[in-house]
Amino acid sequence: MNMLNTRQQAQLAFIASNAELEVGHPDDCPLPLATLASTDGSEDYVSRVLSGGLTAHVYRIEAQGRSWTLKRARERCLVQGADGQTSFLNEVQRRAELHELKARPELSERLSGIVDTRYASFRRGVLLSPWIDGEVVEDWNEARLTDLFDTVISLASLGLFEWDLCPGNVLDDGRIRLFDFGYLYRFDPLREFNSDGLVSPAFHPIERFETRQFFAWLLSQEQLGGNRALTAFRLEKHIALDRYRHWQRDLAGRGATTSVLDRLDEIIHSWQTSLAGSAEALYLREAWRSHRLDLADDLKGQTCTPLTLQRLAWLHDMVSTRYADLMSSGALAGEVDRRRDALLDQLTLAQTHAMRWQVRQSS
Repeated sequence: MNMLNTRQQAQLAFIASNAELEVGHPDDCPLPLATLASTDGSEDYVSRVLSGGLTAHVYRIEAQGRSWTLKRARERCLVQGADGQTSFLNEVQRRAELHELKARPELSERLSGIVDTRYASFRRGVLLSPWIDGEVVEDWNEARLTDLFDTVISLASLGLFEWDLCPGNVLDDGRIRLFDFGYLYRFDPLREFNSDGLVSPAFHPIERFETRQFFAWLLSQEQLGGNRALTAFRLEKHIALDRYRHWQRDLAGRGATTSVLDRLDEIIHSWQTSLAGSAEALYLREAWRSHRLDLADDLKGQTCTPLTLQRLAWLHDMVSTRYADLMSSGALAGEVDRRRDALLDQLTLAQTHAMRWQVRQSS
């Protein structure tokens, strides 16, 4: 049994048991726990109902003179598959670990971008945090990229791999904040690439950001014309390159295995070489990978959105108009069938599924 199945089986077994998992104490809550657990959004203390939660209902509530974020687990998760079904449990598990890590003085600053947890209960389906008065990032500048990369690499260094760095999970309130950990998993950073162990070397913190968010944002920059997208991409890669060099040295000093260090060295060398030139081939490779992977996730979970269709349109357009560039850049190296007609057929079928599986999210 691989690591993924081992984790899923352990979490499913926990769900089937009568065991409880709590962070904090019910007395820490600004309202009675029973009240929080039965909140449906119609109450006077609910100031805002947030749509978009696939695993939980999300509310802004007002109590004790301040605002809070209340997440209530859905009775039925809108994401298909074991990871979706266990995501609320996983978040409570990770919140418990992060609560302890943030309490360590030497880690408090490094993890200051991680939201605090006031209280969480898996069995009651309640997760309460201070409200983040921030906005979804609409412009990825140097300060925001640096802030995010420092946080996610710190998490990875501590053995926590965040898979879902989508726009809805990242807020800016003057600094970058992370607050949703349904797909944050444990791993050994000295011996493993990520929570899949050694079997998926393509997945790493910067890749997760690019795949789940950055290249979707770069689509909007492409539409503005000029070199906006490529310029933003080069900036992001330069920051990532610097942070990965520091990360590699840190892991080496802590005794990381050769396989872990060599894999990071390969990534660093690829970025460094490409940035010395136009970086356009690297852009095509990373963009193709990002849109392709995010599309696969949406189709697998049957949770497609208008953004899924935008990514599909980009992929289809690239195969139609820049097939030779895709081939020469190495963007298609991972495709089972790289023939142009075969790719177009795959994308046409994917569009049919994506239109059928558009998620109509309710509160």
